[in-house]
Amino acid sequence: MDLDEYRTLFTLANLALILMAAMPALSMVVNFSKGVEPFSELWLLGPTHNIDYPSRLKVDEQLHLSVGIGNHLGYSAYYVIYMKFQNQTQPLPDAFNSKPSPSLPLYEFHVFLMNEKTWEAPLTFAILGASRSSNSSVVSRISINNMVFLVNRSSKWDSKSKGFYYQLVLELWLYNPTLDDLQYHNRFVNIWLNLDL
Repeated sequence: MDLDEYRTLFTLANLALILMAAMPALSMVVNFSKGVEPFSELWLLGPTHNIDYPSRLKVDEQLHLSVGIGNHLGYSAYYVIYMKFQNQTQPLPDAFNSKPSPSLPLYEFHVFLMNEKTWEAPLTFAILGASRSSNSSVVSRISINNMVFLVNRSSKWDSKSKGFYYQLVLELWLYNPTLDDLQYHNRFVNIWLNLDL
């Protein structure tokens, strides 16, 4: 090899090293994951930080959960999680038509999340006031992260499953800058609670 060939080889090797060293900084500006479907994650974990939730809940018993979001949209995003408390007859969100549950939210988490980042927060839930008549129950008050809400949700006795069933529903909403508004992001999690009266 002559001197010009060595120079060319040396220059190419240096350029390759510079590109490899610059890759982490470039990945913040350039999306290298072409062909990957963008998505968001929403999760709700139980007291031992897994998907094992208690099925029965007594009045004044605290349920310690963790709620989280993962952003894989390819851009920074502003999310809102709406938390709802429902009985067994109130409809869940409609995943096929991208419609949220018609129940009103009681509690909200607001999160701004960079691309490829996750966020997680504790969630403490308790039923504070409930009553029972022969085949129905009424939950009058609940607590979410030490904030008290009046709910007045009734439930009929489920003879097949043997219980008064309620559910916590968490819906993920995403800010749409084109509409300058939040939109239901077609992600939700829910857990069923059998009220032990």
